[in-house]
Amino acid sequence: MKKLLLCLLGLSSPLYATEPTPDDVVIIQKPIIFDETRKALTLQYMQQRYGMLQDEPTIEPRMVVVHWTVIPTFAQTFAAFNPPQLPAARAGIRAGGDLNVSSQFVIDRDGTIYQLMPETTMARHTIGLNYTAIGIENIADGDTLPMTEAQLDANTRLITYLAKKYPIEYVLGHSECHRFRDTSWWRETDANYFTEKNDPDIAFMNQLRNKLSKLSLKPLP
Repeated sequence: MKKLLLCLLGLSSPLYATEPTPDDVVIIQKPIIFDETRKALTLQYMQQRYGMLQDEPTIEPRMVVVHWTVIPTFAQTFAAFNPPQLPAARAGIRAGGDLNVSSQFVIDRDGTIYQLMPETTMARHTIGLNYTAIGIENIADGDTLPMTEAQLDANTRLITYLAKKYPIEYVLGHSECHRFRDTSWWRETDANYFTEKNDPDIAFMNQLRNKLSKLSLKPLP
């Protein structure tokens, strides 16, 4: 059995207080910058996109959204997520605000799990659902970098762990978020603000949900 590995790299903050995890869930702490600028941008995003006025950018996780990065390495992905503000190169989604994209977790191709943000702090990764969704990015692109068996196993173990901590009802791929648009879960204030996604492939998501069959997950809308 693997023992818990807690590698606190980079910033130290009470936000990143560690908790015991099962022996088979090894999480490397690699926090991105979460300074006053990112906090203010996150609160602004929550107010503008979801009509939520809060003092802290916290969420109550009820779902997990799985992604692939297209970016080919963890180091490059971390560098892309680390700045608080959206870079000029992402002008296509700037209509949604200046907050940079990110996720709570990233899983490398060998199954290594990195935590970039606290699970209950909002990350910008899925239009309409960020206020209640934990994001898991995977280093893959579905083409030259297909999802790996190690990533399938790591996602299974990580989500099983998260479902024991939070009342997780849904596990969906980024490509499946449109299925929530006509439900009460969808809180995006601008009906025209939406982008179609293809990550991860549906075959992977079906495999993942099969492996999570012991959890009390609901079928997607």
